[in-house]
Amino acid sequence: MMRIRTFAAAATVLAGLAGCGDTGGTPAAAGNGDRLAVVATTTQVADFARAVGGDRVSVTQILKPNIDPHDYEPTAADVTAIGNAAVLVKNGIGLEGWLDATVAAAGFKGTVADASTGVRLRDGSGDGEGEGEGERDPHIWHDPRNAKLMVATIERAFAAAAPADAAVFERNLGSYTTRLDELDATIAARIASLPPGNRKLVTNHDAFGYYIDRYGLQYVGAIIPSFDTSAELSAKDVDDIVAKIRRTGTTAVFSESSLPPKTAEAIGRQAGVKVVAGEDALYGDTLGPEGSDGDTYLKMETHNTDTIVRALGG
Repeated sequence: MMRIRTFAAAATVLAGLAGCGDTGGTPAAAGNGDRLAVVATTTQVADFARAVGGDRVSVTQILKPNIDPHDYEPTAADVTAIGNAAVLVKNGIGLEGWLDATVAAAGFKGTVADASTGVRLRDGSGDGEGEGEGERDPHIWHDPRNAKLMVATIERAFAAAAPADAAVFERNLGSYTTRLDELDATIAARIASLPPGNRKLVTNHDAFGYYIDRYGLQYVGAIIPSFDTSAELSAKDVDDIVAKIRRTGTTAVFSESSLPPKTAEAIGRQAGVKVVAGEDALYGDTLGPEGSDGDTYLKMETHNTDTIVRALGG
């Protein structure tokens, strides 16, 4: 099972803050002015919420760019924001292991939009069926077809909470869905430009399974062999991934923007392959900061694809 990091210290803080977010009544549909008050947990779902809601919503984003969502400790401001929100948008599938305690502490009385609703989940076996004892892969956004389901779920929640703006939300959804279809087609064409023998991917952790399945890449392995970046890396794990890189003829190791590159660089040196890091690092668990190549979902997936194709020889 994925380790869910609900730290004892964080739990103590939340218990002390339990009254901070309790406004004593049902949250108003309005945020700033007459805008719908929305809290979104991750950078991806916050971006989706802004795309669907436009100027009819006020989105408070909990996680900041390049902050690991697996290992986050909520703040007093998070509790207050959730307590005052009409809609809470989450990724789901256990990615936000800290969220349930935070919601309870906030006294949240609004609507929760679980963006994973309707998405076919991968499990730990990588078979894409989401069945059996394997843990479920929460990195659903890396397939634009899943992103379409996520924004549709968000649109339904917004329309129910602010029916006067339902037509605006529906129109924004249609426009953004078109852009997701265009993104999907572009990524497919770019990956298809790679020679089949070059389509081998090694990343910091197992965050790109949906992308790999969608576009026909070969998953060689991850430096941290887990969906969760907080999983511990053993010497055997290092030896195993180095052996796989050499055995499969993989030519690059990709670091991720939200994780330190040192281990990836060490493994790349040991395996004798290049390491993609720094500004070219992949955006795995979070979007990038404003002004970066990954500051929106559409830009993030475009950057990742361009980086992969360039590094693997397309």
